[in-house]
Amino acid sequence: MALFSKLKQRLFRSSSKLEQGLDAIVGDGGEVEELAADQPETEPQPQEVPPAPAEPAPDPEPTPAPEPEQVPEPETVPTPEPQPVTPEPRRAPEPGPAPQPVPERPRPSEPGQPMPADPAPQSPPVEMPGLDVPAEIPGGNPGLLGRILGRQAPRTVTRRVLDDDMLEQIEELLISADMGVDTALRVTANLAEGRFGKKLSTEEIKRLLAAEITRIMDPVAKPLPLYPKRPQVVLVVGVNGSGKTTTIGKLASQFKAAGKTVVIAAGDTFRAAAVEQLQVWGDRAGVPVLTAPEGSDPASLAFDAMTKAQEDGADLLMIDTAGRLQNRADLMEELAKIVRVIRKKDETAPHTTLLVLDATTGQNALSQVEIFKKISDVSGLVMTKLDGTAKGGVLVALADKFGLPIHAIGVGEQIDDLAPFDPADFAAALTGLDS
Repeated sequence: MALFSKLKQRLFRSSSKLEQGLDAIVGDGGEVEELAADQPETEPQPQEVPPAPAEPAPDPEPTPAPEPEQVPEPETVPTPEPQPVTPEPRRAPEPGPAPQPVPERPRPSEPGQPMPADPAPQSPPVEMPGLDVPAEIPGGNPGLLGRILGRQAPRTVTRRVLDDDMLEQIEELLISADMGVDTALRVTANLAEGRFGKKLSTEEIKRLLAAEITRIMDPVAKPLPLYPKRPQVVLVVGVNGSGKTTTIGKLASQFKAAGKTVVIAAGDTFRAAAVEQLQVWGDRAGVPVLTAPEGSDPASLAFDAMTKAQEDGADLLMIDTAGRLQNRADLMEELAKIVRVIRKKDETAPHTTLLVLDATTGQNALSQVEIFKKISDVSGLVMTKLDGTAKGGVLVALADKFGLPIHAIGVGEQIDDLAPFDPADFAAALTGLDS
């Protein structure tokens, strides 16, 4: 199943919240307009046509003399050609054997009507056996089926004038979807540019919002970079329960399918279940998992894992870390120690530092990015649990504020539910549009 289909199905909380809010905003003070059955709800944007250059008026004086017309002489009367003899009209024959065909068959009076076997000219309509409609329908209509299917009931759409009050309501709606105050202000300002005072429907606003969200997120939609350095060290960090272990397993499976050799280091040595969980994901992906006794130093495990990966010639080394809150200075210092120890083996490591964020945390994700970026030099983001929140707009706020690459998003627990981030699909699913 395509990523957009999953987003469309699983981001229903975010999209329905925005859609219901926009319906209420437009309906409050909007006007109902009637549309034809084939008229689209979204009005096409007018295109400016440059004015044609003025041409000098033609000079009427040098008008050439008209050619003499050949006018037939009034006294000459053309000889009429002989006309075919039309048989006298006959009454409709009594039911019985089929009548004999006449020499000339008159054409039907209307295109598209069935031709009777032997109609008499100027005869009244004859009901043909085996047909449900008469052989001739007066009035020039395109047929019974055409009249039924050709006319559809008109549709109605509600539009409201885009004014300051409406913009303020849209801004509050975007803030409630965790898009953030600054981002919501910027989005609504761009929405109003060139459209202030015009009537807009819910569908038109959704399309404009989706276009603006796509514009903001296009620069940060980047795949996870792969470097020629072997092993490429990928350090995965995040708070408790953000989905780090699951994300490592999904990424390892994708890299293994792409032909890369991957090694995983279970650096969360404080939670026994974390090691077991990572081993399960390693078995699913067919990737070895290096572990250490419970309570051991995670920095020491990271050092040993780098040595093992270098000896085996692995392409990637993915290091899991224990979840830690960004406001715990002691735990954040422990993460800084892991980075220092890794750099003793390779001063350029870690080559990639992924921060895994839980979409359900809302605006708290902004604080997490700010703190982890200072400690571990975060180079990219992975957003998980977008299928369980109505606050998917926080990803837009992160892109607008930090500009960090968004490598992937998670929309489920299956091994293939982590996909590269596509801004257009995400914006469409977030606002409830079709692909």
